[in-house]
Amino acid sequence: MTDLSRYRNIGIFAHVDAGKTTTTERILNITGKIHKIGEVHDGAATTDFMDQEQERGITIQSAATTAFWKDHRLNIIDTPGHVDFTIEVYRSLKVLDGGVGVFCGSGGVEPQSETNWRYANESEVARIIFVNKLDRLGADFYRVVDQVENVLAANPLVMTLPIGEEDDFVGVVDIMTQKAYIWDDSGDPNNYEITDVPADMVERVQEYREKLIETAIEQDEDLMMSYLEEGEEPSIEDLKRCIRKGTIALDFFPTYCGSAFKNKGVQLILDAVVDYLPNPTEVDPQPEVDMEGVETGKFAVVDPEGPLRALAFKIMDDRFGALTFTRIYTGSLKKGDTVLNTFTGKSERIGRIVEMHADERIELDSAQAGDIVALIGMKNTQTGHTLSDPKDVATLEPMIFPDPVIYIAISPKDKGGAEKMGLALSKMIQEDPSFRVETDEESGETIIKGMGELHLDIKVDILKRTHGVEVEVGKPLVAYRETITQRVEDSYTHKKQTGGSGQFAKIDYTVEPAEAGVGFEFESKVTGGNVPREFWPAVEKGFRTSLELGPLAGYPCLDVKLTLTDGGFHAVDSSAIAYELASRAAYRQTMPKAGPQIMEPIMKVDIFTPDDHVGDVIGDLNRRRGMILGQEPGATGIRVKAEVALSEMFGYIGDLRTMTSGRGQFSMEFSHYNACPKNVADEVIKAAQERQAAAKA
Repeated sequence: MTDLSRYRNIGIFAHVDAGKTTTTERILNITGKIHKIGEVHDGAATTDFMDQEQERGITIQSAATTAFWKDHRLNIIDTPGHVDFTIEVYRSLKVLDGGVGVFCGSGGVEPQSETNWRYANESEVARIIFVNKLDRLGADFYRVVDQVENVLAANPLVMTLPIGEEDDFVGVVDIMTQKAYIWDDSGDPNNYEITDVPADMVERVQEYREKLIETAIEQDEDLMMSYLEEGEEPSIEDLKRCIRKGTIALDFFPTYCGSAFKNKGVQLILDAVVDYLPNPTEVDPQPEVDMEGVETGKFAVVDPEGPLRALAFKIMDDRFGALTFTRIYTGSLKKGDTVLNTFTGKSERIGRIVEMHADERIELDSAQAGDIVALIGMKNTQTGHTLSDPKDVATLEPMIFPDPVIYIAISPKDKGGAEKMGLALSKMIQEDPSFRVETDEESGETIIKGMGELHLDIKVDILKRTHGVEVEVGKPLVAYRETITQRVEDSYTHKKQTGGSGQFAKIDYTVEPAEAGVGFEFESKVTGGNVPREFWPAVEKGFRTSLELGPLAGYPCLDVKLTLTDGGFHAVDSSAIAYELASRAAYRQTMPKAGPQIMEPIMKVDIFTPDDHVGDVIGDLNRRRGMILGQEPGATGIRVKAEVALSEMFGYIGDLRTMTSGRGQFSMEFSHYNACPKNVADEVIKAAQERQAAAKA
């Protein structure tokens, strides 16, 4: 199959527990990929094939699979919903052309849905919306549509309406054709009949149909004129064409309803994917950049005959070796080809090409533009690297990953485990770019860093089960930062002249706070050659490397500006190394005078609680130094939005469950760094001094 107009690369994304994986299972069943349907809550879903996923009933890794529907090929990626694994959603969206956003009929637009929706907007991915779980207690399709408008500021185009709700939910009405699809109770997704619209819904369907036509024909002026002036209804073909155009332009999002678990309404979503989501040639092509990351003005236009441009978006280790999931944007790949990794500058040979169906695989001889395949045998390729034609080199825009905010120390339980642990961790870093590992030089401990408690919890679990390494885990620690609050003018002279060639460097400089989020800024105002221009980079480097260890507790220092104002040099004894040493010593001399302070990560926390426990939850957040940003009433409870310091949130899920009799839920993600109160800062500094003393002892 090489007709790209019949390809759809789509992702299914949503809040945790909205039913993404179940929806994927149903799609695979209806398209004939699997015959027995696995359930998430039984731990038997096809795309959740990790032990940890099956036990916890959540998706951790995005799984890729391929299915066929009405002569179209669907490459589907099921992504996780949990906030600690947002990185998986982000990198999947980067390589998809379209998406299905799943919302829970009773939970509605939940915190993680907002984050995922924001990512999809940034990646400009066309989407259709599926309001799922309409058989659940408290489900209300119309309320969720309102939330999509108000909370996500999106424009939902309602395509189907539910027949009945909660236990009485039996099917859906297709507004465009004005037909009702009613399923029986056998649980077979193909057992449905198409009938007329129920009498009590005729008016409502008519009202929504008018809205649908009016929204759709805005995409075509001729149709709009004939509809407004002559009252002529457009044909279904014309309507579909307009809806497709508007969906791809992100003007609106076709919105469907159903219950994936009860097998109701999934066929219409498959039809919508084929009818309205873009094929690889209809998406804006990826910009190409040069080795420095500057856009070249060229684009990777989808063309099987063009030079190869492919992006490795995920690496997964399994029993057959490392799989590199790759989206081919242009050109084609064959077994045995040699390609260039533009990030490392090294050549890679393509060993085997496989098409994935969760964890089964089908061998291919070649793949081409528009395909998503897994490559086996790649040695040095990591997430975000571009594979390019060695004769015509270009890089695709790389992915940007957030810095971790929480870390824990781990050590192997037995001596033999150290080497095994090192190997396992290096594989895990390749699989997940938001997971980092470093060794504390003073204590020799291995520190793992991640996006949240659950993230690290699962990493420790993978170490134990997948790699057979038992580890002891320390207390979670917060990734504090330091900054300065005052401007200081200072001078430093570095002199070492004891026979032979000496070292001499004198610098006059100002250290001051920079704007938030800048990191480090360097400027030179030296005139008249008192510090020759070729030594300026050495001054900058000396200071920049020193920022890794802040003056108070040794945490990295943020948002500092260094201005070199004047200095002196010696014709013989001055060198780049002398200026670098002067700059390092200047850092140690001046930073303690510049009003240093400890900064802590502040998290955006979103809590769902039943009405009768709101007071307890808010009181508890206030005790944790939280700032309440707002409350929103929902159908089954209240959502509280707040900002809280990460250090106060360890083990919060247990406390929340106790307060709300097990009914509360929460999610949190990093928001920004803020200055610590003095009592907290004193404790952080004291703990850092104790750790340093213990390491020396």
